[in-house]
Amino acid sequence: MASERQVSRMIKQGFLSSDPTLSFNLPSSTTPPHMKMVSNNSRSNRSLNNLSPPYTTTPVYPDHQNQTLFQMMSDEQNHQSKISKIMKEFEDLNCYGRGDVRLTVIGKDGHTRISMDVHKRVLLEKSGFFRDTLRGRDQGVVMQSVEISDCDDVEVYLETLVLMYSHDLKRRLMDEDVSRVLAFLKVSADIMFETGIESCLECLEAIPWSEDEEEKVVTQLSQLQLCDLAAEVLQRVSSEPSTSTRGDDIFLRLLSGVMQAKDDKARREMRNLISRFFRENSSDNSNRLDVSKDSLYSLCQRCLSSLILCLSEVTGIDDCRVDRGVLMAQVAQEAENMRWIVDILIDRKIGDEFVKLWADQKELALLHSRIPTMYRHEISKITAQLCIAIGRGHILVPKDSRFSLLSTWLEALYEDFAWMTRSCRSVDKKLVEDGLSQTILTLPLLQQQTILLTWFDRFLSKGDDCPDIQKAFEVWWRRAFIRQYAAEQDSSHLQITVCDHPD
Repeated sequence: MASERQVSRMIKQGFLSSDPTLSFNLPSSTTPPHMKMVSNNSRSNRSLNNLSPPYTTTPVYPDHQNQTLFQMMSDEQNHQSKISKIMKEFEDLNCYGRGDVRLTVIGKDGHTRISMDVHKRVLLEKSGFFRDTLRGRDQGVVMQSVEISDCDDVEVYLETLVLMYSHDLKRRLMDEDVSRVLAFLKVSADIMFETGIESCLECLEAIPWSEDEEEKVVTQLSQLQLCDLAAEVLQRVSSEPSTSTRGDDIFLRLLSGVMQAKDDKARREMRNLISRFFRENSSDNSNRLDVSKDSLYSLCQRCLSSLILCLSEVTGIDDCRVDRGVLMAQVAQEAENMRWIVDILIDRKIGDEFVKLWADQKELALLHSRIPTMYRHEISKITAQLCIAIGRGHILVPKDSRFSLLSTWLEALYEDFAWMTRSCRSVDKKLVEDGLSQTILTLPLLQQQTILLTWFDRFLSKGDDCPDIQKAFEVWWRRAFIRQYAAEQDSSHLQITVCDHPD
């Protein structure tokens, strides 16, 4: 009862209105708003002008029933403050004197209602909507009343009407954020305020957008169907077909640039960035980054040529005259580049041909064996990378290619394993061992036997310096002897009996 008396007292004092207001439907933003017009004679107009302020408002009613009285008063105060600011701007811009159109803007809730006296000449000059509606309706009428209802944001609608009086709209919009400009653009499109539309689009074309704002801009421009007017704004996020077809050349240039970078830190950062681009492209199945398979394999060939050249120079140099460390730094960089491209090939599921390509590098494997382990172990990481991918089923190649890969590079991997796993924190020892084990176990049984018996002898002499693939050895042993013996003991046969079914 106390709260009811409080509300009743506020109504009497004028803080809240007890009178309901009418609500009219507003169509979608691509069609003109609903307008109701009432014409007044000259006498009633003089009375209205003498007794009414330049604008009137009704309070904002809360949407939520549980809103407190204090919150209602605070909302009303904020609303009145914004309206006062808009009207102050209107007074500063108005150079036409007293208005001859009483314009009332009504919110979607049917409660928020703002009226102001504007000038018909401005409405006719600036708005196609008002030109179509008001023209020819003023015979013998001094004052006209217009109601525009069902507005999404009454304050934005009112402010857009005030913008019609501005002589430099672009400058006026400079301090507004993207969301506010989009709101002005929507209302300008509603009332066909051509100058407002153009100025909003110019502003959107020039100011920066966040990613969230970018989505809002694209969505709203497509909804407003501004077509050619919005094309220049959308150039920021869309490209001509000719640009899209050059995507392969652009990415080939980016990849090449990273591979040849002089600054190690910058190379790592850009490599991670481009790798993320490829992962994001793969995750949403959009395949917008259509870098051709041929382009990626051309980079692999380039790395292979560089590795062979560098290793040839290392094995043939005079230690007194040439700094071997410089050449080996180049070897490490080219091997790192190769692993990066192979990662991309694996992610895109086109790494099968590289397995055969790497298995055929007999010359490179021979040069590899002639230089110290501390320099060459970066190359063996490529073999480990392929074994991990094959072991996980990310690369599917024939058994001949798998066996050829191990025939060419397994010895080098054994020799470099200790240095590779101890000096490089990025190498996961167990991951390499599991990948190698699974790759060996995909081979025919006799090839498994050849490889694993050789490993057995090496492991006994090298210990932890050799990959621990005992699990693969156990699986091979059971396949070769235990399960085979069990299969011989099982003399059962599947029997099938066929008989006629009686009618």
